[in-house]
This record gives sequence, structure tokens and C-alpha cells, in this order.
Amino acid sequence: MSQITVSNLTFAYEGSYDNIFEGVSFRLDTDWKLGFTGRNGRGKTTFLNLLLGKLEYQGRISSSVDFDYFPFPITNKTQPAIEIARTLNPALEDWELQREASVLGVEEEALSRPFGTLSNGEQTKVLLAILFLKQNHFLLIDEPTNHLDSEARKAVSAYLKSKKGFILVSHDRTFLDGCIDHILSINKTNIEVQKGNFFTWYANKQLQDQFEQAENEKLKNEIKRLYQASKRTAVWSDQLEKTKKGTRSSGLRPDRGYIGHKSAKMMKRSKVLEHRQRSHIEEKTKLLKNIESADDLKISPLNYSKDKLLCLNNISICYGEKTVCRDISFTVSQGDRIVLQGKNGCGKTSILKLIQGENIAYIGDLQKGSNLKISYVSQQTSHLSGSLSGYAEQYGVDESQLKTILRKLDFSRIQLEKNMETFSEGQKKKVLIARSLCEKAHLYIWDEPLNFIDVLSRIQIENLLLSSDLTLLFVEHDKLFAEHVATKFLSF
Repeated sequence: MSQITVSNLTFAYEGSYDNIFEGVSFRLDTDWKLGFTGRNGRGKTTFLNLLLGKLEYQGRISSSVDFDYFPFPITNKTQPAIEIARTLNPALEDWELQREASVLGVEEEALSRPFGTLSNGEQTKVLLAILFLKQNHFLLIDEPTNHLDSEARKAVSAYLKSKKGFILVSHDRTFLDGCIDHILSINKTNIEVQKGNFFTWYANKQLQDQFEQAENEKLKNEIKRLYQASKRTAVWSDQLEKTKKGTRSSGLRPDRGYIGHKSAKMMKRSKVLEHRQRSHIEEKTKLLKNIESADDLKISPLNYSKDKLLCLNNISICYGEKTVCRDISFTVSQGDRIVLQGKNGCGKTSILKLIQGENIAYIGDLQKGSNLKISYVSQQTSHLSGSLSGYAEQYGVDESQLKTILRKLDFSRIQLEKNMETFSEGQKKKVLIARSLCEKAHLYIWDEPLNFIDVLSRIQIENLLLSSDLTLLFVEHDKLFAEHVATKFLSF
């Protein structure tokens, strides 16, 4: 067991006025299984690139192990997976890869097929197996779940639990807690390391936030009281000082020495109160720095004239000779929140596209309510480009409302003015969801909306859906999110 030491790390991208990291220091054991969490755009992938030595920085990062990054690019996807493994790790024995693949549920014959013909889930599993077979390497695993269905996530989480020595970036709480023993958290002002899983870290964070908010309120009231007391004492001191120059009272001259002493005593008390006030103000400035704003989101769905919005009877979809789904039947009524579940490739996305109006050939009976308005969020973000203002105009949504929702989802004001090409993948997904929340619709269709989106934003979206009477048809492999949100589960 050795350590990774980060000392006084400071980093900013060239041309940026803001540091992403400033004076960050901590230590990690190379045997730890770390879950890496933080809001989108905070610098998780940037930090991984700093560990890999891809970026210049101030400070020091020292380690006795080599780092490997997942996912790594495969230049020749016509090669079989077994040959790719031999190239990356010449000391590897074929049986070792076969053993690891078997644990992950990948058939042995898949290792002999061209890598490009493997499903996204199979590719993820094979690449992870190849990396873990390298000796004295510490893995930096960046969002492996985005192409994994629920069963594959369960398998990969169990596999990672049996390993050690990695940093895992994932926003799936169930996936994280199935395989980690420490949390590495990027907060607003620092990076902290805590033993435990995501849920213990989140519970501790909530307690810390509540304590700081209560302490902040207490200090705010105390500062106000001290200010008023200091001001009152200073006024009394000034008034008393003026009596030194007064006239005789009842034939007696004012005792200037006594008055001066009493005035000085009052002024000293005023200064003590001011010092205590400054001390409390300084103490107060240390609070609330890492509290994450998570304002409530809002949506205004339309009510439909009938209870039933659409009905599918024995729908089958084929692409050429390949049948992707067969005899699918279900009904969507107002207020339903229906999650479509099943392995990748079983036709979930095809069904959503068919319902929202894409030209897909099918067999069966599809009945949609007349004048039914649908808001659709696709998996893809590659089409996002240009400004948010232009995007709002393109979709006919209110620009101010769009930006307000994005601010609630942790976009900075500066970020709102940038072109969308510069956004992280999580920020792009937030744009799609924010646009959908701006749209007044009878039915909301979301296809894997949470890919790349940070955990705190997921919780915000959960809370919105649970407090709203919208009708939602969605695909999502985040087990906890689906269990919290869905009123009906449809397995393909």
C-alpha cells in the first residue's frame, strides 16, 4: 500500500480568470476504492487529467503508482478484444482476460469478435477487465455507467467491489454505494476525502450544512446585537464627555476627572464590543462556503381533455430483418409516471421515438389523443451548439425562464453567456431538461435524461417530479431515481 499526495494544487485553464483548484491538499491510499462526486463543471475530469500529467499546474502531485484512464480510445475497432488486450498488456495471458470477462458476464466468444461489433456494455466491461489486469496501476474510471443498462450496472458494480485502487466518477448512487469505501468530493471551495459510501457522505453533508446555517443565523443575530450595543455605548460615552465642559450645578463644579474616567471606561467597553463583533464577522465568513444551492424547480404541464393520453396495442418494431421489440401494449393516463425497463437494444428508445412522432415503421395499433402536445428529451446532445439565447428562440421557450432553471441547476452567470459547445456533457443534458421544463405539454417523454448529470441535480429533479402532477414516460437506468419517481414499471 502506498499513497497519492496532492500538495497545494492550484490550476486554471489558460485565458481563464478563475482557478478551478486553489491551494488544494490531501492524501489518498492506493488501496482505496474512491467514489468521486461533485456538481457538473466543477473539475472532476480536469482533476483526473492533472493526475495523468496532461495539464500544467502549480503545486505538487506525487505517487508511486502509474495511472490509467477509462475510457481509453481504441483506434482499430476491427481488432478482436483479445488482441487489443495483448497490445496493451504484453504480459497478459488469454485465460486471465477470459476469467475477468466471465465474472463480468461477457461470453468468451465475444473476445474473439471485432471490438466494434460488441455492444456498448460489452465494450465497457472488456476495457475495465483489461485495465485491472495491469499490475501496479491505479485506475481513473470516468463515468462508466452511461452506456450500461440496469443489469450491466449491477454486474460492473459487483466487479469493482472485488477490486481495489481506483477513483470512480459516477452519479448513480446505487452503483457507487455497491463498490466504494471512500468519497472524494469536489466542493465549492475545496476537495475533501471521507471514509464511507455516498449515502454516509451525503447524510454528513446535510448535518454539516444544517449546523452551519443555524450557526450563521446565530452569529448574524449576535453581530446585530453587538453593533447596536457598541453604537449605544459610544453615544453614551460622547454624551458623558460633553458634560466635562458643563456649568456649575447647584453651585458645584463638574468633576472632570471622574467624568473623563467614566467616559473612557464606556469607550473601552464600546471598543471591546466592536472587537467581538469583528471576531464574529470573521467567524461567520468561514461558514456556508460549501453549501450547495438546490432551489426548487418548477413545471407547468397542460391538462388534457381526457384521462387517457395514448394507448399501444401489440406494437412491434423491426429494422430490416431485425425485430427490436414485439407485441408491446400499454396505456398512458394523466398523472402516470411510467419507466420503461429492459436491456439495451430491446426497443425502449424506438418506442419513445415512435410515440413522439418520428417516422418509424411498426406493426400494431397506436392511438394518440388528438392535439396531444409532447415535450421530448433525447439521449443525444451532439446537436447543441451556439448560444442559449438562440436555443431558446429555436424551441420557442422563454429565455429568462430557461436561464433561471439552469441557474438553479448550478450554472454560473458567466456560463450562461458561453456557447454550448464549451459545456460539459452534464451541463448539456441540463440544457435539454431545462428546455423541457419550460415547455407546456400534456406528456413529457425523457430518454435517459440523467446521463452525466450530477447527484444533487438528480435529487432536485426527483423532488420536482414527485411534487408535480405531470405525465411522464421515461427510460432511466438509475435504479434509485426510477424507484423514487415511477408510478408504473414496464419491463420489455
